[in-house]
Amino acid sequence: MTLHAASREALDLAENRLGEVLAAAGTDPATVGDELLSVVALLDREIGLRRAVADGSASSEARVGLARGILAGKVSEPALQVLDSVAGSRWSSPRELTDGLEALGRSALLTSAEKSGNIDAVEDQLFRVSRIVAGEPELERALSDLTAPAEAKRTLVRTLFADKVDVVTKTLVEQVVLRAKGRGVGNALEELVQLAAERRERSVARVTSASALSDEQQARLSEKLNALYGRQLALHVEVDPSLGGGLVVRVGDEVIDGSTAGRIDALRRRLAG
Repeated sequence: MTLHAASREALDLAENRLGEVLAAAGTDPATVGDELLSVVALLDREIGLRRAVADGSASSEARVGLARGILAGKVSEPALQVLDSVAGSRWSSPRELTDGLEALGRSALLTSAEKSGNIDAVEDQLFRVSRIVAGEPELERALSDLTAPAEAKRTLVRTLFADKVDVVTKTLVEQVVLRAKGRGVGNALEELVQLAAERRERSVARVTSASALSDEQQARLSEKLNALYGRQLALHVEVDPSLGGGLVVRVGDEVIDGSTAGRIDALRRRLAG
């Protein structure tokens, strides 16, 4: 997805708001994701509404009020809070607003897969679907056909995949197919695979220990990390005696260094400074 500067800034703000909303107790990420994608479908159909919500000449308050006036009672309050951020920001174009909103819906759905511990399965299923479509040119043409009724394409996706994949996978694939926009679904499916892979990597805790961990120790560590990150993390444990003692935990780009070697290095840096 390519966005101009204003839209990138708007999407950053909306992503932050989405993170806050999904972190709130009682919020169901899957519901929020489904609702955001339903608004994408609405804005795709209603060109006038899409332009009005993205109209930079109107005040932020007016755009937010317009969106709430139409959608209140039709989507949940958590989804409305995300939409407040979307409507209240300035986007480079109406189309980029809907593309950004689609990205938020996808993110919420992948978050639901993370929290349920299904992100590995979703990534694998998206990859398999992308390979099936890539290997069947006639299927890709059918799914990418802009003249085909949306319901016919949705039915085709569900017939082929619905009873074989997670509901998050099904929803994401349907969204790609329904918004193919003439560029084919192959590349869009590959983008989804990459998004899920990035999420899966964030949901893997790579643990390096100075000595082997017992099952009980791994269970306690898993419980603490799940509580710390607010989602299920898969533990990948390796043993490295050179650590001297303790653990090093890596989750995505974040490192928690509780090893003896790490503490010594930190002390050296403080003394050197």
